[in-house]
Amino acid sequence: MPLETPSRSRVLAANLALPPPFTLVTLREVGDAFAHAVQLAPEQGAGTLVYVGRFDLAEFAVVLEPDEPLRGARRAHYLGMAALADALLAFAPPEKPIAIDWPDAIRVDGGLVGGGRLAWPKSSREDETPDWLVFGGMIRTVSMTDDPGLHPLVSALEEEGFTDMAAAELVASFARHLMVHIDARQEYGFGAIAREYLQRLPPESGLRRDIDDNGDLLLRRAGKSEPERRALAPALAAPSWLDPKSGGPRT
Repeated sequence: MPLETPSRSRVLAANLALPPPFTLVTLREVGDAFAHAVQLAPEQGAGTLVYVGRFDLAEFAVVLEPDEPLRGARRAHYLGMAALADALLAFAPPEKPIAIDWPDAIRVDGGLVGGGRLAWPKSSREDETPDWLVFGGMIRTVSMTDDPGLHPLVSALEEEGFTDMAAAELVASFARHLMVHIDARQEYGFGAIAREYLQRLPPESGLRRDIDDNGDLLLRRAGKSEPERRALAPALAAPSWLDPKSGGPRT
C-alpha cells in the first residue's frame, strides 16, 4: 500500500499539544468540530477535543461532564467563553481589547472574530444532570474577504496583529485556560467564573451585571429595584455570531 501524503489538516494538528486530561480528535478542513463532538460525546466522554485543521479558522469543540442539573449546568458556557477570551489575550498585541457580546460572540478591538456555543442532550430535563455538554469555539484567523474594509464590524486575528499565532496554538491555549477555570470553579465556586466572564462585557455606566443560578444574565440599572433578565437557554439556541449559510463567523 503506498504511503498517504499528509493533509494540511494533519500537519496543523501535529502542532497541537494538549494537556493530559484531553484526548485529541482531528478532522479535515471540511469537518464540523461541533457536530462531531456532539456525536462522539455519549461514547467518548469528557475531555474529548475535536479540532479541524484550517488556515482561516481556529475551530474546535470539547466534551464536558456536568455535575449538576441542566438548569445550572448551562453556565459551563460562561466557563468556555472565559477560557476562549483568555486564550486570545495570551497572544494579543499589547493594549488590544478583547470583548464579549453576551452571551456568545467575541470581538477584538470592536471587530467580530467568532464566538462559542453550547450543546446538551435534547432529551435532558431541566432538573436532571445531563450526561454531557459540548462547548464549541470558532475564531476567524484570516479574512477571506477581498476588501476587509467593506466590513468594518468584523475582523480576523491576522488583521488585529496576531501575526505569530497558529490556530493550533490558540486551541491548545484554550485547553490550558479551560483547566485553570475548571479548577477555580471547583475551589471557589461559580462566582469566580462569573467575574472573569462579566469583566469582558462592554462597560455601561449605571449598570451592574450578575449571572443567575440558571445562567440568565441579570441587568441591575441604577434607580430600578427589579433587574432585567436575559434568558440564556433560548439565546444559546441560535449563536449570534454564526452564519448558518457559510458555517463560519458572520461577515
